[in-house]
Amino acid sequence: MEEVPAEQENGPTLPESARRLPRLPRHFLTGSELSEDELSALLDRALALKAEPHASRALAGRSVALLFEHPSTRTRTSFEVGIVELGGHPMVVRPGELQLARGESVRDTAMVLSRHVAAIGLRTGSEATLAELAEHAEVPVVNMLSPAHHPCQALADVLTLREAFGGLRGRRLAYVGDGNNVARSLAVVGGIAGMEVIVAAPGGFQLGDGDGARLTDDPVAAATGADALYTDVWVSMSDDAAHAGARRRALAPYRIDDALLDRAAPGAFALHCLPAHPGEEITAEVLYGPRQRIWDQAENRRHAQKALLEWLVA
Repeated sequence: MEEVPAEQENGPTLPESARRLPRLPRHFLTGSELSEDELSALLDRALALKAEPHASRALAGRSVALLFEHPSTRTRTSFEVGIVELGGHPMVVRPGELQLARGESVRDTAMVLSRHVAAIGLRTGSEATLAELAEHAEVPVVNMLSPAHHPCQALADVLTLREAFGGLRGRRLAYVGDGNNVARSLAVVGGIAGMEVIVAAPGGFQLGDGDGARLTDDPVAAATGADALYTDVWVSMSDDAAHAGARRRALAPYRIDDALLDRAAPGAFALHCLPAHPGEEITAEVLYGPRQRIWDQAENRRHAQKALLEWLVA
């Protein structure tokens, strides 16, 4: 990364504090931007902010733009409430509310927003849009969901596991079902935390070999001895509705139920990023029963994202 030179020809000498300023902001697009130490510090800070929700004023007098191409429950509420708790103003922008809808470029949008806000969040159906926004923004860009990654969800997931177990290194997380963006982000962020992440999915629904998880098509083998079992919907908003029936048939053996949890380690619990379809990827007995931390997980989106925003805008 280039550095601001200490001296300019025929100009003043810069103070020491300005001599090594990065020219580009930090972004959070995949989760791989974090080191293990940074992730651990973020989780520590998230737990502190969960205990004292109004302890930080990191965004006092500042705004964060939240751009939503898709509907959202947990992402919108957790970011909006979290930004307010940090003293900031969440500027929620829905489809059709920017000149993007009339052909203005992502580059121009990034340049304009950067003059007004402290950070930009984007929930998008396009990796190209996310990459272009990050390339041209002069403030941090946060991936609130894209086709390939859901890193903010993964932060909340490892925070939930950290609450349950204390340390994360050496813990085993088994994801069963569709090998989608959530599974990929779990592999990335869980791997940074020192966890073993194993993804059980049928052929045609599995992650790639380079995504960082152990891969299998056997949900029982994945669940055996795991500290937590994780799943997601079988048919998401980005999937072709015409193939919904075929997806459900292929993924039917990958349901989390009490029998699968019985294969896991003693005290293991279920996780789900929500929304859930009880009776499909998870039974109602597990979703609403005592062997899950799903609703804690949903709340932890707010606390993890607050710690993330503090780090990005510091």
